[in-house]
Amino acid sequence: GEWSIQGQIDLHGLRSDEARDALAQFIREAARQGWRCLRVVHGKGLGSPGREPVLKAKVQRWLVQKQQVLAFVQAKPAEGGAGALVVLLR
Repeated sequence: GEWSIQGQIDLHGLRSDEARDALAQFIREAARQGWRCLRVVHGKGLGSPGREPVLKAKVQRWLVQKQQVLAFVQAKPAEGGAGALVVLLR
């Protein structure tokens, strides 16, 4: 099935601690709003030292720790591909 994305956060350019806080606040607010489907843009790491993604793995680890998160998957190419996740909330 298709889920329509109800909200998005872009974590580009944030340090890890800033990104973690911003993501936690975004998920809390989305749950409060009753949103079920979100996009989290973490980037592909092309601007990072060594051109390796820094936030990609961290965002995935943070999401599995969130009680509100039911599931997440890499976004389709038109929705950000390897630089974003589509997140389903409970």
